[in-house]
Amino acid sequence: MDLLKERIMQDGKCYPGGILKVDSFINHQMDPNLMMDLAKEFVRLFKHLPINKIITIEASGIAPAILVGYLMQLPVVFIKKKRPKTMDNMLTSVVHSFTKDRDYTVCISNNFLTPDDHVLFIDDFLANGNASKGVIDLCKQAGSTIEAMGFIIEKAFQNGGNFLRSEGIKYEALATVESLDNCTIKLK
Repeated sequence: MDLLKERIMQDGKCYPGGILKVDSFINHQMDPNLMMDLAKEFVRLFKHLPINKIITIEASGIAPAILVGYLMQLPVVFIKKKRPKTMDNMLTSVVHSFTKDRDYTVCISNNFLTPDDHVLFIDDFLANGNASKGVIDLCKQAGSTIEAMGFIIEKAFQNGGNFLRSEGIKYEALATVESLDNCTIKLK
Protein backbone atom coordinates (compact mmCIF):
# COMPACT_ATOMS: atom_id res chain seq x y z
CA MET A 1 0.00 0.00 0.00
CA ASP A 2 1.87 3.02 -1.32
CA LEU A 3 0.27 5.66 0.90
CA LEU A 4 1.23 3.72 4.04
CA LYS A 5 4.77 3.14 2.78
CA GLU A 6 5.15 6.87 2.07
CA ARG A 7 4.02 7.74 5.62
CA ILE A 8 6.39 5.20 7.15
CA MET A 9 9.31 6.66 5.22
CA GLN A 10 8.26 10.25 5.90
CA ASP A 11 7.13 10.05 9.54
CA GLY A 12 8.40 6.73 10.92
CA LYS A 13 11.36 6.72 13.27
CA CYS A 14 13.82 3.93 13.83
CA TYR A 15 15.46 3.11 17.16
CA PRO A 16 18.14 0.56 18.06
CA GLY A 17 16.93 -2.97 18.72
CA GLY A 18 14.59 -3.22 15.73
CA ILE A 19 12.04 -0.67 16.93
CA LEU A 20 10.00 1.25 14.35
CA LYS A 21 8.05 4.11 15.86
CA VAL A 22 4.91 5.14 13.98
CA ASP A 23 3.24 6.90 16.87
CA SER A 24 2.64 10.14 14.97
CA PHE A 25 0.11 8.52 12.62
CA ILE A 26 -0.83 4.96 13.70
CA ASN A 27 -0.54 4.01 17.33
CA HIS A 28 -0.57 7.14 19.50
CA GLN A 29 -1.67 10.07 17.40
CA MET A 30 -3.76 8.64 14.58
CA ASP A 31 -4.46 9.88 11.10
CA PRO A 32 -8.16 8.97 10.67
CA ASN A 33 -8.07 9.31 6.89
CA LEU A 34 -5.11 6.94 6.67
CA MET A 35 -6.83 4.55 9.10
CA MET A 36 -9.92 4.48 6.90
CA ASP A 37 -7.78 3.77 3.83
CA LEU A 38 -6.06 0.93 5.72
CA ALA A 39 -9.45 -0.47 6.78
CA LYS A 40 -10.71 -0.37 3.19
CA GLU A 41 -7.65 -2.31 2.08
CA PHE A 42 -8.19 -4.94 4.79
CA VAL A 43 -11.81 -5.28 3.65
CA ARG A 44 -10.68 -5.71 0.03
CA LEU A 45 -8.21 -8.42 1.08
CA PHE A 46 -10.56 -10.37 3.36
CA LYS A 47 -14.16 -9.76 2.22
CA HIS A 48 -14.33 -13.12 0.43
CA LEU A 49 -13.77 -15.07 3.67
CA PRO A 50 -16.64 -16.33 5.88
CA ILE A 51 -15.83 -13.91 8.72
CA ASN A 52 -18.47 -13.11 11.32
CA LYS A 53 -16.33 -11.34 13.92
CA ILE A 54 -13.31 -9.03 14.06
CA ILE A 55 -10.96 -9.39 17.02
CA THR A 56 -7.97 -7.34 18.09
CA ILE A 57 -5.84 -6.81 21.16
CA GLU A 58 -5.66 -3.56 23.05
CA ALA A 59 -4.69 -0.96 22.38
CA SER A 60 -3.16 -0.20 18.99
CA GLY A 61 -5.30 -2.61 17.01
CA ILE A 62 -8.59 -1.15 18.19
CA ALA A 63 -8.84 1.80 15.76
CA PRO A 64 -8.23 -0.17 12.55
CA ALA A 65 -10.35 -3.09 13.79
CA ILE A 66 -13.32 -0.80 14.55
CA LEU A 67 -13.13 0.69 11.06
CA VAL A 68 -12.90 -2.76 9.44
CA GLY A 69 -15.87 -3.88 11.54
CA TYR A 70 -17.82 -0.79 10.51
CA LEU A 71 -17.12 -1.35 6.82
CA MET A 72 -17.90 -5.08 7.00
CA GLN A 73 -20.83 -4.53 9.36
CA LEU A 74 -19.42 -7.03 11.86
CA PRO A 75 -18.95 -6.91 15.64
CA VAL A 76 -15.49 -6.09 16.97
CA VAL A 77 -14.13 -7.56 20.21
CA PHE A 78 -10.87 -6.50 21.75
CA ILE A 79 -8.78 -8.78 23.90
CA LYS A 80 -7.98 -7.02 27.18
CA LYS A 81 -4.53 -6.73 28.71
CA LYS A 82 -5.91 -6.33 32.22
CA ARG A 83 -8.25 -8.78 33.85
CA PRO A 84 -11.50 -6.99 34.76
CA LYS A 85 -13.23 -7.95 37.99
CA THR A 86 -16.57 -7.97 36.18
CA MET A 87 -15.72 -10.39 33.37
CA ASP A 88 -17.36 -13.79 33.54
CA ASN A 89 -16.48 -16.88 31.52
CA MET A 90 -12.97 -15.63 30.84
CA LEU A 91 -10.39 -17.23 28.56
CA THR A 92 -6.78 -16.21 29.22
CA SER A 93 -3.39 -16.48 27.57
CA VAL A 94 0.04 -15.01 28.26
CA VAL A 95 1.47 -12.64 25.62
CA HIS A 96 4.95 -11.12 25.61
CA SER A 97 5.18 -7.52 24.39
CA PHE A 98 8.26 -6.98 22.23
CA THR A 99 8.08 -3.19 22.58
CA LYS A 100 7.53 -3.11 26.35
CA ASP A 101 9.53 -6.29 27.08
CA ARG A 102 6.98 -7.67 29.53
CA ASP A 103 4.39 -10.40 29.74
CA TYR A 104 0.66 -9.72 29.86
CA THR A 105 -2.10 -12.09 30.83
CA VAL A 106 -4.66 -11.21 28.18
CA CYS A 107 -8.30 -12.18 28.41
CA ILE A 108 -11.54 -12.33 26.50
CA SER A 109 -14.99 -13.43 27.58
CA ASN A 110 -16.09 -16.66 25.95
CA ASN A 111 -19.47 -14.97 25.60
CA PHE A 112 -17.82 -13.00 22.78
CA LEU A 113 -15.53 -15.67 21.32
CA THR A 114 -17.40 -18.90 20.67
CA PRO A 115 -17.21 -22.07 18.55
CA ASP A 116 -19.56 -20.35 16.07
CA ASP A 117 -17.08 -17.55 15.38
CA HIS A 118 -14.98 -17.24 12.24
CA VAL A 119 -12.60 -14.44 13.11
CA LEU A 120 -10.39 -11.91 11.43
CA PHE A 121 -7.62 -10.66 13.73
CA ILE A 122 -6.43 -7.09 13.05
CA ASP A 123 -3.35 -5.52 14.67
CA ASP A 124 -0.84 -2.76 14.06
CA PHE A 125 2.39 -4.82 13.95
CA LEU A 126 3.52 -8.35 13.23
CA ALA A 127 6.99 -8.72 14.73
CA ASN A 128 7.77 -11.94 16.59
CA GLY A 129 4.13 -13.02 16.47
CA ASN A 130 3.58 -12.95 20.23
CA ALA A 131 0.15 -11.29 20.07
CA SER A 132 -0.80 -13.69 17.27
CA LYS A 133 0.23 -16.67 19.41
CA GLY A 134 -2.02 -15.42 22.20
CA VAL A 135 -4.92 -14.99 19.77
CA ILE A 136 -4.39 -18.49 18.38
CA ASP A 137 -4.41 -19.89 21.91
CA LEU A 138 -7.60 -18.01 22.85
CA CYS A 139 -9.34 -19.12 19.65
CA LYS A 140 -8.33 -22.75 20.30
CA GLN A 141 -9.73 -22.49 23.83
CA ALA A 142 -12.98 -21.02 22.49
CA GLY A 143 -13.23 -23.48 19.61
CA SER A 144 -13.44 -20.61 17.13
CA THR A 145 -11.87 -20.54 13.67
CA ILE A 146 -9.23 -18.03 12.61
CA GLU A 147 -9.99 -17.20 8.99
CA ALA A 148 -7.15 -14.69 8.60
CA MET A 149 -4.98 -12.08 10.28
CA GLY A 150 -4.29 -8.57 9.03
CA PHE A 151 -1.42 -6.35 10.12
CA ILE A 152 -0.69 -2.76 9.21
CA ILE A 153 3.08 -3.37 9.31
CA GLU A 154 5.10 -6.59 9.28
CA LYS A 155 8.73 -6.66 10.39
CA ALA A 156 9.89 -9.39 8.00
CA PHE A 157 13.27 -9.65 9.74
CA GLN A 158 11.57 -11.04 12.85
CA ASN A 159 9.89 -14.44 13.18
CA GLY A 160 6.15 -13.68 13.26
CA GLY A 161 5.49 -14.25 9.57
CA ASN A 162 7.42 -17.53 9.56
CA PHE A 163 5.45 -18.69 12.61
CA LEU A 164 2.06 -17.88 11.04
CA ARG A 165 3.01 -19.59 7.77
CA SER A 166 4.15 -22.67 9.71
CA GLU A 167 0.77 -22.73 11.47
CA GLY A 168 -1.04 -22.47 8.12
CA ILE A 169 -2.65 -19.15 9.03
CA LYS A 170 -3.50 -16.80 6.18
CA TYR A 171 -2.28 -13.29 6.85
CA GLU A 172 -1.65 -10.05 5.03
CA ALA A 173 0.47 -7.04 5.94
CA LEU A 174 -0.17 -3.68 4.29
CA ALA A 175 3.52 -2.73 4.49
CA THR A 176 6.56 -4.92 5.06
CA VAL A 177 9.77 -3.71 6.67
CA GLU A 178 12.70 -5.76 5.42
CA SER A 179 15.31 -4.20 7.67
CA LEU A 180 15.94 -1.56 10.32
CA ASP A 181 19.71 -2.12 10.29
CA ASN A 182 21.75 0.93 11.26
CA CYS A 183 18.44 2.65 12.08
CA THR A 184 17.59 2.89 8.40
CA ILE A 185 14.08 1.89 7.35
CA LYS A 186 14.12 -0.47 4.37
CA LEU A 187 10.70 -1.45 3.01
CA LYS A 188 9.88 -4.36 0.72
